[in-house]
Amino acid sequence: MTDNQYVIVDDGCRIAWRFDGPENAPVLLLSNSLGTDMHMWDPQIAALTSRYRILRYDSRGHGRSDGPAGSYSMDRLGRDAVALLDAMELDSVHFCGLSKGGMVGQWLTLRAPERLERVVLANTSAYMGPPANWQARIEGVLANGMAPLAEASIERWFTPSFPGSAPERVARIREMLLSNNPIGYAGCCAAIRDMDLRPTACLNRVPTLVIAGSKDPATSVEEGRFLAESAADGRLLVLTAAHLSNVEMPDDFSRAVLAFLAEE
Repeated sequence: MTDNQYVIVDDGCRIAWRFDGPENAPVLLLSNSLGTDMHMWDPQIAALTSRYRILRYDSRGHGRSDGPAGSYSMDRLGRDAVALLDAMELDSVHFCGLSKGGMVGQWLTLRAPERLERVVLANTSAYMGPPANWQARIEGVLANGMAPLAEASIERWFTPSFPGSAPERVARIREMLLSNNPIGYAGCCAAIRDMDLRPTACLNRVPTLVIAGSKDPATSVEEGRFLAESAADGRLLVLTAAHLSNVEMPDDFSRAVLAFLAEE
């Protein structure tokens, strides 16, 4: 286990990262969702480190990474991930990203496919319009902070019964949301607002597992099916969960990732 360290990317932004797992194992890069940080993956670490060296990072604007003011782009978020791989001197890795992290994964399959071996795109979409909704969210969080958004997000991210059955896991996600930098959060919202990866989804040639949640109101099963069917080598797995399927169904999620990455 490595404590958080930092990579400084080309625009001067510090990106926090950490390694877990055996040093000589193949590397799996994990990318967090909007509003969380690298610790959203804590439910997976014990299982995944049985076979892989896990590299996690906080997306810019989240966790311990810097959150510069202004609108980000998916290109910027993708180049942050590439810069991290460069700094670690990693030619290629497996990748797993959820929601916004899955959007970064989609960008990587198009712009840096040579850096990827296998890709898991969880609870994500190639397009999350309309842009006006994201603009309203940006203006709201900059005016009112994260608190109003945090409670609304919890309601959408988990099925209704889950907070009562796993209060500690939900409390940890709520803590991530509330501690998030509103300026950095807004910057990432702009990246999603301006993103449309639908026209290029058919260019994905990296073996891809798409995980969708049957109860996910944010990124639907149909949006996941589009990504899986557009990829040259894609398949879809549907879990009975809402948006943060890795938190709601950690064992099923981890087993699916391990089985997919182990395929020849």
